[in-house]
Amino acid sequence: MDFNYEVEGGNFAKAGYAASNVKKVLKQLNVDPKVIKRVVVALYEGEVNVVAHAYKGNIRVDIDTERIIIEIKDEGPGIPDIDLAMQVGYSTASAMVREMGFGAGMGLPNMKRNADSLNISSTVGKGTVVELTTYLQK
Repeated sequence: MDFNYEVEGGNFAKAGYAASNVKKVLKQLNVDPKVIKRVVVALYEGEVNVVAHAYKGNIRVDIDTERIIIEIKDEGPGIPDIDLAMQVGYSTASAMVREMGFGAGMGLPNMKRNADSLNISSTVGKGTVVELTTYLQK
């Protein structure tokens, strides 16, 4: 099963739409609630990162009988130092984003913690691609 979601940068009112929709689908498929929670946390964090940092993005979710693959592509400023961005508490979020309660520097670490694999590639001035894989059985 393949799902695609367009994400609009700056539109916090719609942040979480993809995560909420995927959660419903996974529940309908009787996926283990622990797996659902991990997938939804990782996806939500990625979705909010696009909204907070990029101009726009696309999320593709591929669900099969063994695993869930999430690919988040955005058009934005990119990540100059991925290792630094992976540190808990590090954030480049604007003051406005922080005032809304986002941008605490937990997004990428939470994504890593809740996925079985995480790959990030980024080009400064162009955008970022995040690929997450979560297995249905360990």
